[in-house]
Amino acid sequence: MQQRVAIARALAYRPALMLMDEPFASVDAQTRAELEDLVLRVRTEQDMTILLVTHDIDESVYLGDRVLVLSESPTTVVDTLKVDLPSERDQILTRASAEFVRLRSEVARQLRHLTRHFVGLGTLVGEISPRGEPACPTDR
Repeated sequence: MQQRVAIARALAYRPALMLMDEPFASVDAQTRAELEDLVLRVRTEQDMTILLVTHDIDESVYLGDRVLVLSESPTTVVDTLKVDLPSERDQILTRASAEFVRLRSEVARQLRHLTRHFVGLGTLVGEISPRGEPACPTDR
């Protein structure tokens, strides 16, 4: 419930961009799935871009239009993966799709490479843009 209230409070300002840092880390699996779908619905209804920082591979692929794999500090972008999943996503059908599995595996490979060459685990940033448009004008 607290996570929903925090999201509602942030949305009250009608931002064009919302940064979410590990927003679902402290909730159970069922609530996490509901909140992930809520974020996708809010993104569509509010026509906003959301940057979601997470360590959860599945979450980054399910929610993101792009996944940025970041190194440990000093942070650099190790890789950027475009997520070519339909904008209408379903917790079961989307996660069972071949493209989801492929993307999830690619992100996992990137993180495994990072942990073999660096001490810390990389961070993932999922960019959730309105209608799949890049948040950064230079990316258009």
